[in-house]
Amino acid sequence: MAKMITLFVVCLVLFASINVSANFMDTFLVVGKVYCDTCRCGFETSASKYLPGSRVRIECKNRDTNDLAYTVEGFTNSKGEYKILVNSDRRDEFCDVVLIRSSDPMCAEPNTGRDRARVVLTNNNGMVSNTRFANSMGFLSNEPLASCTKILQQYEFSEDQF
Repeated sequence: MAKMITLFVVCLVLFASINVSANFMDTFLVVGKVYCDTCRCGFETSASKYLPGSRVRIECKNRDTNDLAYTVEGFTNSKGEYKILVNSDRRDEFCDVVLIRSSDPMCAEPNTGRDRARVVLTNNNGMVSNTRFANSMGFLSNEPLASCTKILQQYEFSEDQF
């Protein structure tokens, strides 16, 4: 009888751990940054500043109908980084992190092409980790900094190219 009880307890513990594991596997952490493009050049530079308190949203759309199927919002921390938990596998959907609102009114124009970042939120793709890293997204400053000409020279660009 003791052996049967021990076997039952072992099976129960194994079943519980498999169930917890399955739930963990359907949870994703999406991590990224939001910056202010202080030179209005379309990408991060050494003069870019990260924006605390900015709002972002994860939007997942159905592959076939393009209907919005899931959303969750988050805010950037003091370093301009966000971490958003997604509690379900979105295997049949396209998911993007999108800019919603800048915390800086002097840097509030979304940078077209840098205003969203695609993320894959399924385990059916060979990725081992459940952490997904999104590309940085940015807003454009109302006016470029005076030092931008010098900064862009580091990248072998001139202001005429922008």
